[in-house]
Amino acid sequence: MNHFEYRNGEMFAEGVPVKRIAKEVGTPAYVYSLATLKRHFQVFDRAFSAVPHIVCFSVKANSNIALLRAFAKEGGGFDIVSGGELFRALRAGADPKKIVFSGVGKKKDEIEYALKSGILMFNVESEDEMVTLNEIAGGIGKKAPISLRINPDVDPQTHPYISTGMKKAKFGVDIKRSLENYKKAVSMPNLEVVGVDCHIGSQLTSLSPFVDALARVREYLDRVLVGSLKREGVKIRYLDLGGGLGISYKDEMPPHPEEYARAIIQGLEGLDVTLILEPGRVIVGNAGILITEVQYIKETDEKKFVIVDGGMNDLIRPALYGSYQAIQPVVEKNSEKIVADVVGPICESGDFFAKDREIARPRRGDLLAVMSAGAYGFTMASNYNSHPKPPEVLVDGDQYYVIRTRETMDDLIRGETIPAALE
Repeated sequence: MNHFEYRNGEMFAEGVPVKRIAKEVGTPAYVYSLATLKRHFQVFDRAFSAVPHIVCFSVKANSNIALLRAFAKEGGGFDIVSGGELFRALRAGADPKKIVFSGVGKKKDEIEYALKSGILMFNVESEDEMVTLNEIAGGIGKKAPISLRINPDVDPQTHPYISTGMKKAKFGVDIKRSLENYKKAVSMPNLEVVGVDCHIGSQLTSLSPFVDALARVREYLDRVLVGSLKREGVKIRYLDLGGGLGISYKDEMPPHPEEYARAIIQGLEGLDVTLILEPGRVIVGNAGILITEVQYIKETDEKKFVIVDGGMNDLIRPALYGSYQAIQPVVEKNSEKIVADVVGPICESGDFFAKDREIARPRRGDLLAVMSAGAYGFTMASNYNSHPKPPEVLVDGDQYYVIRTRETMDDLIRGETIPAALE
């Protein structure tokens, strides 16, 4: 569900006409619905109300501090993968004890920052990282709470770029070797083993990969890990199952959070742990759109092109993953349909939002909305071809707020200098 709807042929974001936002803020621009964000978070959180849990929003999906603040006010935590994301979460008012630090390449300064901030735990992805954490924690007189990210080798049936739980992935450690890693961690004086972590991928639209992964993790916990660590005086307090629940971009039918929760809770029966969940896309994906203006219509003998002012620098998912994003007119004017490529201004053949897409025939100056752009949209934006990054707008009822201003030309060269030798 989202709060983008047509009223008398015109798209509204909650109570605000999208055309008005475009006129006052300019294009391209990201627009988010606060009501949608809050509803999605609440539905996901309530689905797990029967068990101890923390919903840690995946900051990489959308890191604007206004959105993070909204989730913090709902009682949520955060899954971070960098020191910068930690800074954002803390600036937004996050409780450090609801922050988990994932990612394969944590740097020394990031680890120190997280330790001094008192986060809940580090999801460790390699033996080398474990050794480094122990050294850094000892050097500043801290003890690092850790879980080990185990790799259950389950096919998540998703795009290979966002598949993270198979043997060939760079993420996690082999589940068969993880007991050895855990025992090494227990022997390190500056580490505290508190949990187990498992994340298999993103944009999953079937329950079976989650169920399969949980079954393997559960068997591992019951048969191998809990007993072995109990003898070492260690209790597993947290089970982090990551995120990955998909959304509908076109005709996908992902499970509802309640269905997902029932399957997970059933698989956890009898296990005394606090569940950590890391939803991202399922919370913000359908809560945002990218509005863009048609610049030109170009027709050749072979193709029709709708050239817009937004490009792969603003929203890279179609170019990077070949992914589908629905494209709708902001104002419904024309019932005539054409088949066209919707492309941007970037000097790359891969700069497109849609290929061979049937859409209502637009005209120069018309506004289009790229739907389901709330996740992995702005966070993956760049200044390629020296385009300033777009603004972000948050709609709340009949009001909207610019929560990130459009970059200026001066922003493009901020931090750059011409050395004296070139004067």
